[in-house]
Amino acid sequence: MSIRVFLAGVIALNLAFSALAQETNVPVQTGQGHRFVCTDYSQGKVFIVSAEGKVEWEYAAPSCNDLWVLPNGNFLFNTGHGVREVTREKKVVFDYQSKSEIYACQRLANGHTFLGECNSGRLLEVAPDLKIVKEIRLLPEGKDGGHSYIRNARRLANGHYLVAHYGDQAVREYDADGKVVKEIPALGGSHSVARLTNGNTIISCGDRPGGSRVFEVDKDGKTIWEVKGDELPGISLKFMAGFQRLPNGNTVMSNWLGHGQFGKAPHLIEVTPDKKVVWTFADHKTMKTISSIQLLDVPGDVTKGEIIH
Repeated sequence: MSIRVFLAGVIALNLAFSALAQETNVPVQTGQGHRFVCTDYSQGKVFIVSAEGKVEWEYAAPSCNDLWVLPNGNFLFNTGHGVREVTREKKVVFDYQSKSEIYACQRLANGHTFLGECNSGRLLEVAPDLKIVKEIRLLPEGKDGGHSYIRNARRLANGHYLVAHYGDQAVREYDADGKVVKEIPALGGSHSVARLTNGNTIISCGDRPGGSRVFEVDKDGKTIWEVKGDELPGISLKFMAGFQRLPNGNTVMSNWLGHGQFGKAPHLIEVTPDKKVVWTFADHKTMKTISSIQLLDVPGDVTKGEIIH
């Protein structure tokens, strides 16, 4: 069999899966499935999904874009203008609200919650009683950074902050006082960012020119790994939102299907370090745009940095 015939077959198979996912209520997967929790930004929902692709639990969460499974089993996620922690019984145990849009959140080891306010350009650490215990201003007080200023952000173990400045198409690392110590260009609009245990940085980008990709840079900013555009046979990357780097080196990527792309590609894609696709998931009847994911079959304490997403 020629490589051309093989690739044509792969493309046809993926197109068939996509069509089936849209026409039936049956989720479509290729490869070995995972049990996971995810956010659907466009519908405003958080889902738990079984390894077979069936929704087990859901919760309303407007404009949810970032999500964590906490060590106590609760979920922490943003809600458009807030950050909420909810139990499996759907009891709200933490609920911070703001006038600013919020797309980033993270529970810290000391029990505080880190969040990034998009419009105000504030990085905050909030105590369980909702008191702000630390504030970093990236913009002058009173200035509105707009809808695209900040997407995901992470507080690092050394007290620094990684911030995905979507509108500026860059990732910036700030020290504990808010001073820029590193900037990484991210054409296409940086959406999510995380620091790996080896010191490298992994970044996902949106659908502006040069985007639709997930890439990894070393400490010097050199790109050492990248998945982009249409380089995966039969799969089109539309807007790369969330991701999770797994202990085996694989990367699970959230293929956000907004901006006119509903139903046109898999929601989730897992690739090996050599970019072989080992899992895809699509459920276009139930979900519109998966923006963040955490696998439930990968153990780790998120407050200790043991889950990288």
